[in-house]
Order: sequence, then structure tokens, then C-alpha cells
Amino acid sequence: MRGVSMMPMYKKIFATFIVVVLLVFGGIAAGCWMQQDEKELDAADTPTQQEEIVAYVTGAVEKPGLVKLPAGSRVSDAVNAAGGLLPTADSTSVNMAKKLEDGAQVNVRSQANTAPAATQAAKGNDGRININTADEKALDELPGVGPATAKRIIEYRESNGPFAAPEDLKKVRGIGDAKFEKMKDKVAI
Repeated sequence: MRGVSMMPMYKKIFATFIVVVLLVFGGIAAGCWMQQDEKELDAADTPTQQEEIVAYVTGAVEKPGLVKLPAGSRVSDAVNAAGGLLPTADSTSVNMAKKLEDGAQVNVRSQANTAPAATQAAKGNDGRININTADEKALDELPGVGPATAKRIIEYRESNGPFAAPEDLKKVRGIGDAKFEKMKDKVAI
């Protein structure tokens, strides 16, 4: 058996150990490299913060309709994008400094709709109060409605436009089913 070279046993074990170590480190390096590529793809796929919002501007403005604005815009930006206020607009009917969210509606009333005549028209012949034209004092006459709730009704109306049905009052913070039941027969649209 002299022709066959025999490697001593400790050299075989050492060579096997070196091969195993190289395979382990090679696998770790390949895994890290693939994971890094995966992270880069994930970062590219995630949407960034919204850059543009859409608002619906109605009422006493030059060009009512949808307007596109940069994220973080205010009501005044939406009104300006809709061509500005009409001469008959009541600029106090909306909070021009309020920040807008995507999908917001801005309803600018005309002075004719917010004048004292509107307060007189708030009560109909049947004694019911029109929640779309009533001022804070008239709303305060409704059962279960105090000054704070009256203000919230007006704020909701200014932000979202006129109420379509008396039941829409339940969308106002602080008015639930029980409070609405007390006032429903005294409310008109």
C-alpha cells in the first residue's frame, strides 16, 4: 500500500473543518446579501406620505367644485383654488385657518343665508326649528340642546354643509338616539 498516499487522520479532520467553516460563512454572506436586496425593494414599494388632497368647495365661490391641493392645505387655500369668494359670500361662515383632510367639503354661505332674516326663518309656521338656518339662540330652544351642543350643530353644518334629514343630527358629537328622540318632532329641514 505504499503507492496510495495516505493522509494522516488529523489532516483530514482539519481539511473537513475548513470546508464546513467556509460553507457556513458563505451561506451567511449570501443570506445577508439577499436580505439587503429584499429590504431595498420593500423600501421602494412602500407608499410615501400623501402629497396631494382633494377638497369639494361649494357655495358662494367663483368656481365651485373639486380642487386639488398640497397635503396640509387650509380652507383658505381651497377657497382660493375655487376662484375666491363671491362678493355676496359670508367669509365668517367658514374657518379659513382650518387644516383640510383628503375628501373634505367646504361650504361657503352667502350673506343672504346668514343674515338676521335667516334667524327669523329658523322657526316655521308650525313652530319647528329649521336646523339648516337656525342660529345658536334658536337651536338652544330645542329640548336637550344647550349652548355647547348648539355650537357643535352649527360647526358641523359649516364643515359638512346643510343637513339632508333631521336624523343627520345624530352625526353631531353629543347627540345620540335618546337626545334625538326628544327633539325630532321640533326639528325641520
